[in-house]
Amino acid sequence: MALKITVIGTGYLGATHAAAMAELGFEVLGLDVVPEKIEMLQRGEVPMYEPGLAELLRRHVAGIEGSTGRLRFTTSYEEAGAFGDVHFVCVNTPQKHGEYACDMSYVDSAFDALAPHLTRPTLVVGKSTVPVGSAARLAERLAAAAPAGRAAELAWNPEFLREGFAVQDTLHPDRIVAGVAGEKAEELLREVYAKPIAEGSPFIVMDYPTAELVKTSANSFLATKISFINAMAEVCEAADGDVVKLAEAIGHDDRIGKKFLRAGIGFGGGCLPKDLRAFMARAGELGADQALTFLREIDSINMRRRGHMVELARDAVGGGFLGKRVAVLGATFKPDSDDVRDSPALNVAGQIHLQGGQVTVYDPKGMENARRLFPTLGYADTALEAVRGADVVLHLTEWREFRELDPAALAEVTAERRILDGRNALDPQLWRKAGWTYRALGRPRA
Repeated sequence: MALKITVIGTGYLGATHAAAMAELGFEVLGLDVVPEKIEMLQRGEVPMYEPGLAELLRRHVAGIEGSTGRLRFTTSYEEAGAFGDVHFVCVNTPQKHGEYACDMSYVDSAFDALAPHLTRPTLVVGKSTVPVGSAARLAERLAAAAPAGRAAELAWNPEFLREGFAVQDTLHPDRIVAGVAGEKAEELLREVYAKPIAEGSPFIVMDYPTAELVKTSANSFLATKISFINAMAEVCEAADGDVVKLAEAIGHDDRIGKKFLRAGIGFGGGCLPKDLRAFMARAGELGADQALTFLREIDSINMRRRGHMVELARDAVGGGFLGKRVAVLGATFKPDSDDVRDSPALNVAGQIHLQGGQVTVYDPKGMENARRLFPTLGYADTALEAVRGADVVLHLTEWREFRELDPAALAEVTAERRILDGRNALDPQLWRKAGWTYRALGRPRA
């Protein structure tokens, strides 16, 4: 008999996972405690922008003409408990207010709400990013609260989704990590992921703590690589070097690689910064804080990049923002997303606004979310309108649309032809040919 799957939490991770499980052929029930979100998903609409996700949902949501009907949604834990053989927990684990530590309240609440309805042998699978040690604690909590007792097993299966590529990463993962305590849990996860495994996705079995550490370790390594090249950009600024050429040269070393060596204003989003800090906090609780002290400097380098971009913009307009118009191209923390959480672009825009600058922002997908977060900034409907009358233009999110802009057309409407490339993604020669003064981070002479 085919497995039935529930997905607890239908945010970015959960909505994607639910749609992907339906695509893999399973009957799926998605659960959320926010009725408005469930109503939206039942219409085949997604509460965020993610390429390909809306189309995937509409292909499977019950009630939509032409769909497979394999995907339904509910707000009832009782219904979810009765329906599912495998329950994926995909709720948020934000940073605690005023602390580095991870807030586990959403995960704990999900387990507490689901457990009383688990009356038969079942598998609960955690996908949320949690502090190491959480899975062992939750396994005991689950066994104590579920009528099925220890027949309600736990596995930990961390997610590795990249915003902008989430559908691809779920259906064709580069690895599947299974933290399990028994053979039955491993067997069920192998059944769930049978198609990706058959395609060649590695299935790596391990214990709970190692599975929990995989995600935080991967994110910390990625953050380290990004901050390393940004630190080199600082040195290049001081030494009149060119960080783009530097990155190209060291990237040819197979031990280093070329990926994530583009210097800029740093990383943001809802995962990397908070996961980095939660990892440090948990290491301190375990008495291993000295092992991760270097991550504090990684975080510091990252935040420093935003301040440096503000300084460059201030210098570009003559030493002060008062009465100056600043155009900001980009609001999301990365392209192909509408996510503005901890966005370096919006942080820079906000700092300039607080210092008296008249800031106008344009982003292809993040405008609505940006307005909610920074309602006092100005917003334009197009890049051309954003730069109209600007004394300086800041390129802060590397959308393809911005790389394809016509510098000559923008030059016709701007007050001053000055552009600061905060992502090292534009063609300097193209912009200079159109009469612009071009400046990029880590490239004082480029």
